[in-house]
Amino acid sequence: MSPTATAMTGEQMVDLCRRHTLYEWSAQSAVDPIPMAHAKGIYFYTPEGKRFIDFNSQLMCVNIGHGDERVIRAIQEQAATLAYANPFMATEPRALLGAKLAEITPGDIDTFFFTNGGAEANENAIRIARLVTGRHKIIARYRSYHGGTAGSLTLTGDPRRWASEPGIPGVVHVLDPYHGVQRGWEPVDSALDRLDETIELEGPKTIAAFILETVSGTNGILVPPDGYLEGVRALCDRHGILLICDEVMAGFGRTGRWFAVDHWGVVPDLLTMAKGLTSAYVQLGAVGMRRRLAAHFQSNVYYGGLTYNSHPLGCAAALATIRVYEEDRLLDNAQRMGRVMSDLLKGLADRHPSVGAVRSIGLFGIVELVKNLETREPMAPFNGTSPEMKALGAFFREHGLYTFVRWNTTFVRWNTFFTNPPLCITEAQLREAFDIIDRGLAQCADPAVAA
Repeated sequence: MSPTATAMTGEQMVDLCRRHTLYEWSAQSAVDPIPMAHAKGIYFYTPEGKRFIDFNSQLMCVNIGHGDERVIRAIQEQAATLAYANPFMATEPRALLGAKLAEITPGDIDTFFFTNGGAEANENAIRIARLVTGRHKIIARYRSYHGGTAGSLTLTGDPRRWASEPGIPGVVHVLDPYHGVQRGWEPVDSALDRLDETIELEGPKTIAAFILETVSGTNGILVPPDGYLEGVRALCDRHGILLICDEVMAGFGRTGRWFAVDHWGVVPDLLTMAKGLTSAYVQLGAVGMRRRLAAHFQSNVYYGGLTYNSHPLGCAAALATIRVYEEDRLLDNAQRMGRVMSDLLKGLADRHPSVGAVRSIGLFGIVELVKNLETREPMAPFNGTSPEMKALGAFFREHGLYTFVRWNTTFVRWNTFFTNPPLCITEAQLREAFDIIDRGLAQCADPAVAA
């Protein structure tokens, strides 16, 4: 069978998937998935050959692009050599990956616990924090998403948490420095004062850790203002609280550095990762920890485990993926194309009265839409949708641009869409995507059109 052929039509794929599988975060009657047959570089294709620009890297995870032969070959060779070893074994890919991650992670982070993905990485990060400190509470932020398992969903601040409450005990949510497109950013000193007050009122000696996405992902690509992360680090140090940075989405070149914390020179106590670790070719996540935390478990049991911890295929895929980042200089490309994308985003804001705000760092970007630039009323209400947002999502799909119009193209909520292409994108490809966005905003979202 050729790489462009499949045994099923797109209609058959969609029909059977909807009939026999459950789609996440969606009412099943509203699900309308794009049938995906094969992919290469920044593109994916339906069985009938329609091409989409993958402007969201699927779930902000296919950082190196689709179909890289070097990673595919590494997975094939590992499967032929050793497809599985239980977590009590030592394997070559596990050994080499731990050593490589110790080279590229910040500061003295040099020990790693491997998981199946980002949610489990965050679950184990809070477990490690509680075991090391002997404290129970975890502070998390409202504009956050940390995963769909019980603990990580409780950490999550956005509405995806609501249906699963009360969740695990001991989680305290705090406000972010960003308060939405109408109110904007709070001064750093004020935000840190509020955080310090919360710590005081909750009891510093009861708090094990503060977890935050270094750059918040699906809740707005919120790039922390200079001084914020440094101030959080200082507050945590003062109170003996561990700092957990969730880099599941922001890590591995997405912001133009290996990890987003590198932009501010902050070293967290625990660093969680997944997605770009293997570019999602195989499932793998990890918790990185500083040397003093790892030392705790030299004489104390770590009460945690997973059947697929340190899976050989995942570790081999991660090693090959990291080599691709290095060989193709993808971090440098993310920086260069990030500057181009920043200018293109600003161009959208200049031309379209529906654009209330744009934000980006590297190839991690977002557009916030408003009904009116004077009132800055969001194009859709909090946790809601609007005809304009639905029309924009439909326009992107019709014209072959895949990105999240706040969660996905079939579950349109809120007033944002994302610009998160694979890090291998060229300037010409970037401009092609923005041309579709430009036309979509003019036709579907600008107030004069909507009126």
